Amino acid sequence: MILIGAFFSAALLFNAIPHLVQGICGKRHMSPFSVESSAVTNVLWGWANLVAGVLIGRGCHWDAWTASTWLAFAAGGLSVSLYLAIFWSNPNARLPWHKE
Repeated sequence: MILIGAFFSAALLFNAIPHLVQGICGKRHMSPFSVESSAVTNVLWGWANLVAGVLIGRGCHWDAWTASTWLAFAAGGLSVSLYLAIFWSNPNARLPWHKE
């Protein structure tokens, strides 16, 4: 269960990065709420991901993580990074619930 927690902790933490960066730069960016969410929405969504990722990581006692736990964390970060790179490469990217 700790390995799964580490994986999802990283996925949330790495997902926070584009939302925070775009929001802090004052740019619109897709979020679960809209195809073009405001900068403020993205900062708030980024912080929600950041807090959730830290809480999951702390809940998995990250001060006592082993090499395999850190490997699961790295896998989560790499997975979400690659997925987002592929997703954002599509100029017509939309989440399933976003209407055209």
